[in-house]
Amino acid sequence: MDNNYGHPLRFGLSLRSSAPAGLAERGALAEALGYDLVSVPDSGELDAWSVASWLAAGTERIILSPLVSLGENNPAVLGRAAASLDLLSGGRLELGLTLDSDSDPDSDTDSAALGEAIDVIRGIWAGEARAALRYDGEHYQLHGAAGGPRPAHRVPIVVQGDGTPALAGATADGWLARGAALRDGTAIVDAAARAAGRDPREIRRVLEIEQSDVPSTAWAAELLPLVTGQGVGDILLQGADPAVIRRFITEVAPALRQAADLALPGLSTATPVRPAAALALRVAGIDYDSIPLTLAAIEPGDHDYATVHSTYLRGGSPGLVLRPHTAEQVTDAVAFARRHRELPLGIRSGGHGISGRSTNRDGIVIDVSALDEIEVLDTERRLVRIGPGARWGEVAAALEPYGWAISSGDYGGVGVGGLATAGGIGFLGRAHGLTIDHLRAVELVLADGSRVRASASENPDLFWAVRGAGPNFGIATAFEFEAAAVPGVGWAELVFDASDTAGFLEKWGATLEATPRDTTSFITLGGARPGEPLLARFSAMVDSDDPDTIISRLQPFADIAPMYQQSVQLLSYARALMPAQGEANGGSGEPHSRSGLLEHMTPEFARAAAGLLGSGASYFFQIRATGGAASDVDPDATAYAHRSAQFSVAAMGASAERLDRGWAALEPAFAGLYLSFDTGTGPDRIAAAFPPRTLERLRALKAQYDPTNLFHDNFAITPATASGNTETRAAR
Repeated sequence: MDNNYGHPLRFGLSLRSSAPAGLAERGALAEALGYDLVSVPDSGELDAWSVASWLAAGTERIILSPLVSLGENNPAVLGRAAASLDLLSGGRLELGLTLDSDSDPDSDTDSAALGEAIDVIRGIWAGEARAALRYDGEHYQLHGAAGGPRPAHRVPIVVQGDGTPALAGATADGWLARGAALRDGTAIVDAAARAAGRDPREIRRVLEIEQSDVPSTAWAAELLPLVTGQGVGDILLQGADPAVIRRFITEVAPALRQAADLALPGLSTATPVRPAAALALRVAGIDYDSIPLTLAAIEPGDHDYATVHSTYLRGGSPGLVLRPHTAEQVTDAVAFARRHRELPLGIRSGGHGISGRSTNRDGIVIDVSALDEIEVLDTERRLVRIGPGARWGEVAAALEPYGWAISSGDYGGVGVGGLATAGGIGFLGRAHGLTIDHLRAVELVLADGSRVRASASENPDLFWAVRGAGPNFGIATAFEFEAAAVPGVGWAELVFDASDTAGFLEKWGATLEATPRDTTSFITLGGARPGEPLLARFSAMVDSDDPDTIISRLQPFADIAPMYQQSVQLLSYARALMPAQGEANGGSGEPHSRSGLLEHMTPEFARAAAGLLGSGASYFFQIRATGGAASDVDPDATAYAHRSAQFSVAAMGASAERLDRGWAALEPAFAGLYLSFDTGTGPDRIAAAFPPRTLERLRALKAQYDPTNLFHDNFAITPATASGNTETRAAR
């Protein structure tokens, strides 16, 4: 029978030995000589898992393939251990399974048990540490077992033995055979794969051979038909003799690889076939076959999909996530998106955005998180070049040695790209303005794929638009910021009794407006617990490293309500910024958030806010101080035009209907909204975010730079038509 499955040849060493002497040396020798993998079967006194773990610590590149006896291991425990070893070894694990260390499984019962074990192990890998996994099989049961960490990569599972080819074809990633079992077993693997709806090329054929005394060229000739006719992809040498180990990889393997490439052109560069299960998850309407080879692409069914389909707060299920690493690759990604205009298109930097627009369902996401460089360009001007994928905590840490800072929200896990194009209301806002007020230039890929630079002197109209409405006009690939000199800050965290919610808000607002602009404060409130007072968390930053100044700025706030807790420190800006926590893309569900910009904290507004909190419609309510330096900027200078606002208000609720109903009482006080904190996408939100004159100018520029509205999922501003009206394209 002539058959091959397109698997480039790999060569490995099978360390079958019950004695520890020499194992580490042979493993290190295999890596040094260029072997691809080392197999460690359970044998004698030594446990395969322990040996593989030991070898992992002494090697850097070689793949580790323990062949583990399930008769002595619980599959759930083994799954967690395998994930851990894969992470610790940098994604170098391939897991071999057999039911018995002394004999091959050869009964239906044995194969069924092995199949259930594979289900359990993959369930552990697919789950989460906090999830309760359940499995009800004939041989194994899980009753709420804890999931483990996700492996670093999709760990292949190889089954071993004459009785397992059908199981390999149905569910495993590889089949390990010895000697004459290969020919008959291969046909069974193929038949079982087709019966299960799989492509036989999904299953790698692994052959274990004994060392030979024949000349190297003859040995290679003997092995060639097994590659070209039986589809062997991995050849494992049972070898204890270092001389044979060296001869096989330096003489036999090169000769065999060259002969195989002559017989099967392209074999050495062939790529693995995508599993049928993964192909079944592809989304109709996406031309996956035309994805540029330059782009890293993740689709449903890929191991890494679980880490990219959602954002920090929102669950999602895009059909494709493209991850460019250069500006040129962003151009390729935009070109691919243009060919799929009918699909949702999300642009993602850090994935933290409350709006959740950087994921979608069945659409495309362009994730620029890999463009994360941070470079100081000019120490005299404090000029810094930052990639959109960098996170603000990383930026703050990079600027800390210089005594510099860029005001950037309150959370270190936020990506630069989203904040730097929307506004950026941060803890240095009253002292130094918004994040966009420090922007001096930006490099963009436009909807037509062209790459441009925008600044006060280069494409100034685009530079105006990017500062407040950037996601509508292109994908930023680099920013240039002028940092501020901030050698140290006073950082205060206080907890107040806000039982008199309206009174507390009114006093806090009045105190804040009377405080010098070197001080910026946020307050956060949530629903009160039964029998407990409503608490307000007060956070404030004073742009000073003088202790007396810090205390003088904070003292007036201490008198506005009873205080339960206080902490005041002199820190660097980087240490004060809240560190990134949790998974950047671990969100689920659909968050509901509303936003408003407020000019003054009036008694009427304070009472309305207290009513919203008292209703239980909002579990998170935050007011951020702005104004000060942010209000010094001419409203027409940037697309963020609501410069007179002194406060930014945001609320989140479990029910959109209840939150909107409660929010309605607050809306008369607002003079606009901040798009980054609002999950709505309708025309009313766009109209509230931009004054009429600003919005008219933005629509005219949209018609110039993105006339077909490619970037339609990031609070879409519809392009103006020639007649002055607008074309409407629904944001998906």
